[in-house]
Amino acid sequence: MAVKTITIDIEAYGLLARRKGDGRSFSDVIKEHFGRPLTAGELTARMRRDREAGRRMSDDALDAIDGVIRARTDDLVRYPSL
Repeated sequence: MAVKTITIDIEAYGLLARRKGDGRSFSDVIKEHFGRPLTAGELTARMRRDREAGRRMSDDALDAIDGVIRARTDDLVRYPSL
């Protein structure tokens, strides 16, 4: 894999370092933020992983989000034909 060296200020480095966590690279953090949008399933998987790492959302909140996602499959948005 090719790499490129960049220069960032201390404040930007601190922001990246806080988001990085263990086992992740700065490239992972940047791609996560600027890459393609997450699907709902990817988002909940990431939130569950963060939960296991001791961050934020309760299992009840994650289960509620999963329920909303599952309910969407029963009521798909339809675009009108033009």
